[in-house]
Amino acid sequence: MKRAEQLAKTRKAILRTTTKLFLENGFNGTSTRDIAKHIGITQPALYHHFSDKEVLYLDVLTALCGKVRQDINKVMRKEDMDPEERLWEIAKVILKYHPLSVYSQYQFARRSLTASSQLKLDMIFMMDYVEPLSEYFKLPEVNLRPDLLPKEAAELFIASLTPLFGTFQQVGGRAINEEQRQRIILSCILHGFVKQA
Repeated sequence: MKRAEQLAKTRKAILRTTTKLFLENGFNGTSTRDIAKHIGITQPALYHHFSDKEVLYLDVLTALCGKVRQDINKVMRKEDMDPEERLWEIAKVILKYHPLSVYSQYQFARRSLTASSQLKLDMIFMMDYVEPLSEYFKLPEVNLRPDLLPKEAAELFIASLTPLFGTFQQVGGRAINEEQRQRIILSCILHGFVKQA
C-alpha cells in the first residue's frame, strides 16, 4: 500500500474511532492515549494527523453535526406532519447520533476548550442544531409562545432533551418500551406536567 493510501486509511480510522469515543465518553473523558490505543497506533502517530485533541474534536463534530443538520432538514421538508410528530422526528434524529445529552456534552466540552475552539464549537452548535430547530419554531402551525424567540425556543428544547438520553428516568415503569418513554418525556417538555383544561 502506498504511503498516501496508508495515511488516508489511518486518518479515517482515527476519525471513526474518535467519533465513537467522544460520543460515549465526552471530550474530557477521552484522552489521546485512549484514541491511539483503540486504533493501535502511537500518540506521536496520532499527532502526525491532528495537531492536538481540540483540533480532532472539532473535526469530528464538524462532520457529525453536519449529518445531524442534514437529517433535521429532511424532517423539515416532509409534508403533512403535525407539529408534535415533526418535533418527535427531529428528536429522533438527535437521539440517533448522540448516545448522551447533546447539551451536557456541549457545555462540558466548552469549559475545557481554548477561547478559539470555544468559538468554533459555538458556531457548530448554532449552525447544526439551533438554526435548524429555530426553523421548526418559526412554523405558523407550531404557535410559539409570544414571549419566546424561535432561537430561544430551540436552545431551551435542546437543553430539555437531556432526560431522553439514558434510562435514569423510569417514566412509565417497565410496562412501556424506550420509544414510548421518550414520547412521554417529550410530551411533558412540550405541554407541561398538568392536564390542560
